[in-house]
Amino acid sequence: MSALSRCLQEEAAAIKTAADRLNSSEVEKALQLLEQCSDQRAKLVITGVGKSGIVARKIAATFSSVGLMAIYLNPLDAMHGDLGVVAPEDLCMFISNSGQTEELVEVMNQLKRRGNSTIAMVGNQDSTLSRKSDIVLIASVDKELCPLNLAPTASTAVCMAIGDALATVWMDRRGVSTNDFAINHPAGSLGKRLTLTAGDIMIPENKLSSVEPNTPFEEVISVLTKDGIGTCWVEDPNCKGKLLGLITDGDLRRALRTFSKKEWTSLFAKEIMTSQPVIIEKDLLAIKALENMERNKEGRKVTVLPVVIRENYGNKLIGLLRLHDLIEMGLK
Repeated sequence: MSALSRCLQEEAAAIKTAADRLNSSEVEKALQLLEQCSDQRAKLVITGVGKSGIVARKIAATFSSVGLMAIYLNPLDAMHGDLGVVAPEDLCMFISNSGQTEELVEVMNQLKRRGNSTIAMVGNQDSTLSRKSDIVLIASVDKELCPLNLAPTASTAVCMAIGDALATVWMDRRGVSTNDFAINHPAGSLGKRLTLTAGDIMIPENKLSSVEPNTPFEEVISVLTKDGIGTCWVEDPNCKGKLLGLITDGDLRRALRTFSKKEWTSLFAKEIMTSQPVIIEKDLLAIKALENMERNKEGRKVTVLPVVIRENYGNKLIGLLRLHDLIEMGLK
């Protein structure tokens, strides 16, 4: 076993031991306070010094990302005006391995005078923060991974893991859905998969070229090549906007192979179009549209999808979604 693997296993063992040491009653009280915090639209304020401060920032970021407003409070700045960000109904969490950090004890004293509920995540159960806090979550470790047993390593991993676990259980109890999650993650690949719809990415109808069923083959070629989209749609001449079919570069190539050169001059759009193309509606998630392209019933590669509104007379075209655009958006 390599030294790196050994360290990882020791850190995992420290987290398991910490899980066994947690008092289930204290954990339940902490979860109830977190639920109460969200019910009252209050904040979770998390504070710590040094490496514990970095852990506090991460836990605050995790809770904020899943729907519970949370902020990191620098304890040094707190005593010089930043306590003003803490409202009376806010829940405050203190992270400290020793439980004796002077700056945190001072902040704790101020918040207890204000009546704020407090949670202490500490390595020392017999510490000042433990005695003063409403709820205590023990995050002790037998030793750090550091060969000198000094650098915060196992202890910070344990605190991080407890914070992640609290956020995960809170999500489960609150019934946080993927849609709820997406609200706070609109950017990046994940956010795009959860929020972008076909209507957000499609090329709108007014930028697309159309032909009628009896448009000659030569004119169809001209329309297909003029705007660089490589697709045109066939519109019902008796019903504006009604989609009758779709002509892509692939349809054009198939026509050139199927019909002889002598027949090309007598071909019309209706003879080469795909009359029943795979269609989607604008509110469908773009990632689902991508799945439709890849798993279509015809078994052939679909690179464009007409986006439609269903009307009494049939499908009204409002745009076109291309595989190229989905790839550019990072969905594939």
